[in-house]
Amino acid sequence: MNNDRRIPSLTPCAGRCSTVFGDLVCRGCRRFNHEVIQWNTYTPEQRLMVWKRLDAQLNQILVPLLPHANLQHIEGFIHSKHVRILDTASTGRKLYHALKICEKNKHLAHESGLGIKDAEVKPIWSEFERRVLALAKASYELAWLRADGISTTLLRALEEDEI
Repeated sequence: MNNDRRIPSLTPCAGRCSTVFGDLVCRGCRRFNHEVIQWNTYTPEQRLMVWKRLDAQLNQILVPLLPHANLQHIEGFIHSKHVRILDTASTGRKLYHALKICEKNKHLAHESGLGIKDAEVKPIWSEFERRVLALAKASYELAWLRADGISTTLLRALEEDEI
């Protein structure tokens, strides 16, 4: 019997999946529905590609929303709260985890390194969620438009070869 107790691999899951209700993009982690379903079958390279897309979205949204953030302080803060992140986590990912902690406990804002006051946590979190979900949905739609364009091109090429 193997008593190996492995630490589960990190996932982007935020614990509030909306794909079970039919959303094409999860409102919690912002992965596409097929990524949520197939995550455990992905290779490390496939998972890394998803992480990179999600981190790029966090960078695009959170870095401008939190211009006074002190990254070194934030890293210490999230570490002190025992948050596990990838070694390659982006600035946006670190900001996200610190903001998420503060969203649940706004009194921690002053010690987070985010450079915001307690009263600013909720409005910033709400604006972040609005923007990042819109960006994730646009990313999903673009991915499907590209896939549709590729399939259309391939079908045309096949039809031309048959003539």
